[in-house]
Amino acid sequence: MASYVASVDSPWDREAAFEYLADFSTISEWDPNVPSARCLSDDPRAVGARFEVDFEFLGPAQKLPYETIEIEAPRFVTFRSETATAVSVDRMTFDLKPGGGTIVTYDANVTLKSALRLFELPFRLVFRRFGDGARDGLQRKLTEVQPGGARSETP
Repeated sequence: MASYVASVDSPWDREAAFEYLADFSTISEWDPNVPSARCLSDDPRAVGARFEVDFEFLGPAQKLPYETIEIEAPRFVTFRSETATAVSVDRMTFDLKPGGGTIVTYDANVTLKSALRLFELPFRLVFRRFGDGARDGLQRKLTEVQPGGARSETP
């Protein structure tokens, strides 16, 4: 299994960060490996919400189906994707930062299936590079002015 965990510090209040990121279609706004993503459900912030994420990995973008499998506003949200070659579970947690703002932790795990497991070690290295790009993009996005114009609220 390839794992990547990173935390970013944001001036956004926890509710705003959660509302933004619990809609997984926003991933294309901060992950440089995702040129586009869309929500396929009426409510993007509910268990069972489905998303289609175009992920660029060593060639043309691949369409990955994601589903929200766990959500507790504004504390955490978990997404899962399964294809013929891999299972991915992505969890975001939202912790109050002393003095205001939020610490967002992104924990991604990908398990390769069948014969692809032979490539797990090199995949881990590539996955780290993708993770670093997503972390940097998330940090940039969550330091912009939060939706509604406020920077943060003191807890």
